[in-house]
Amino acid sequence: MNNLQPKISKSEINLVMDLYSTGQFKEAVEKIKELNNKFPNVPILFNLIGACYKELGHLEGSAKMFENAINIKPHYAEAHFNLGAVLKILNKDNESIQSYRNAIAINHKYPDALNNLGRALHELGEYDEAIDLLEWAIAYKHDFSEAHNNLGNVLNDIGKVSEAIESFKKAITHNPNYSSAYYNLASAHKDIGNKNAYLKYIEKSVQLRPNWGEANFNLSQVKDYSNGDPHIKKMESLLKINNLELTDQIGLNFALAHAYDKLGNHEKQFKFLNEANKLRKQEANYSFSIDKNRFALVKALFNSSPVSLEKLKTKSKDKRPIFIVGMPRSGTSLVHQIIDSHQKVSGLGELTILSKIINQFFRQHDSDDVISNEELLLIRNNYLQYISSLKINNNIFIDKMPLNFRHIGFILAAFPEAKIIHMKRDSMATCWSIYKYYFNGNLYSYNQKDLGKYYKLYEDLMRYWDKKFPTKIYNISYEDLTLNQEQETRKLIDYCGLDWDENCLNFYKNKGAVKTTSALQVRQKMYQGSSEVWKKYENHLEDLITVLDYYKK
Repeated sequence: MNNLQPKISKSEINLVMDLYSTGQFKEAVEKIKELNNKFPNVPILFNLIGACYKELGHLEGSAKMFENAINIKPHYAEAHFNLGAVLKILNKDNESIQSYRNAIAINHKYPDALNNLGRALHELGEYDEAIDLLEWAIAYKHDFSEAHNNLGNVLNDIGKVSEAIESFKKAITHNPNYSSAYYNLASAHKDIGNKNAYLKYIEKSVQLRPNWGEANFNLSQVKDYSNGDPHIKKMESLLKINNLELTDQIGLNFALAHAYDKLGNHEKQFKFLNEANKLRKQEANYSFSIDKNRFALVKALFNSSPVSLEKLKTKSKDKRPIFIVGMPRSGTSLVHQIIDSHQKVSGLGELTILSKIINQFFRQHDSDDVISNEELLLIRNNYLQYISSLKINNNIFIDKMPLNFRHIGFILAAFPEAKIIHMKRDSMATCWSIYKYYFNGNLYSYNQKDLGKYYKLYEDLMRYWDKKFPTKIYNISYEDLTLNQEQETRKLIDYCGLDWDENCLNFYKNKGAVKTTSALQVRQKMYQGSSEVWKKYENHLEDLITVLDYYKK
């Protein structure tokens, strides 16, 4: 008796492949199910149906099919890779990374797996390994434009902007229509203050992908407009497209608001600005109560004196952080640029690492808990380990993440040697500047009432920290700094424990990369009066004025 199973033919596999490659995913699934009945336990069929399910949005089913293929054929590198891609979409990052590692262990010359793993590790801040993996992906596939682009992103994040620019250019060389590479190239030039190159490459990214909302918004910030400008007409026509992605609708509305602001047409400006913010709040599904509860929890944790690492012995060679905090758009970038101009300081821009570490803490604690010495050491060591991976030259460095004002208690407990600079600015000037800007985060900022209430939470928490740590926070006024530049700058540098450096007065000449929304503004000399600009728009900001009780202060 012959127990051998019938063998699937190449023509039957090719039929399924043709259906898949032509986008006939449902038809391919039906055909694969027929073949599965006839040819059970064929790994490639499970791999193919997993790929179809992924395209149809059935992600859990897709992952299960790839797992079935792997169970039948454990050394199936492509199935491990495909599983990694689906797990990434499902936000199962650790499992995704392991699947990519499995694929590479089976086939070390696997450029796509090396690229995806490199990109995933970049997101986790594992820069050295990410660079190594991406370089191997390029070594095996020299014209791999996506890997060149991803390598550029890592290099840019660790401050190697010149090398990043070269990687983005290589990505474009191998794929002249790569809109994301042009966008990233533009952003790198923006960071180093090259406005002309920024404009050139951001225009190219919009030319290649006209409905890309975020790119249009960035273009609107540097482009000069005239009445009847074709870019304005193009953006308005794009908004009439029925199936335009919500994210692109948001970006285009913000861009049009910016364009009409430059033309002095405030009615149209706010028509598009309010629509942009309404759509962005809808997309973010923001609830003010989440932030309100988070702020209350922070205060509850520090109502009883937490354990502190105050007696921690630090060596002179240890890294010493300077944290610049405050609301976004309050002048934190200006202070960063001033201090970064000192020869003994490295400015690292807006680092997200501390928030990531502390968010892990909040997932494990409630208001009745006490912060342990071990947890503070973990926060400290994980943060400093990340800083070490950046390989900066100076022992003193700046972390300019404004919203670290929420974490001042943790900072003072875990980093007793740190300096904290709190940037204060007129509340309406700050909130107006936030409301008109398109952020990836700051979810409170897309509604005037939410924004005003969040600002009051911020003020309340800062009063709490000042009372709790009366000598530990250096408060500086943006308006005072612009009116009395040298006097305020000297006091600032003295607080940081640094000798005077004349370069700090000529901060606008600093050639270092500035990774912030104000990257181009801080290349200019200090100017006065920006905190009064919001008054031009006062009639459109009634909700914000009311919530802030602005004229009652």
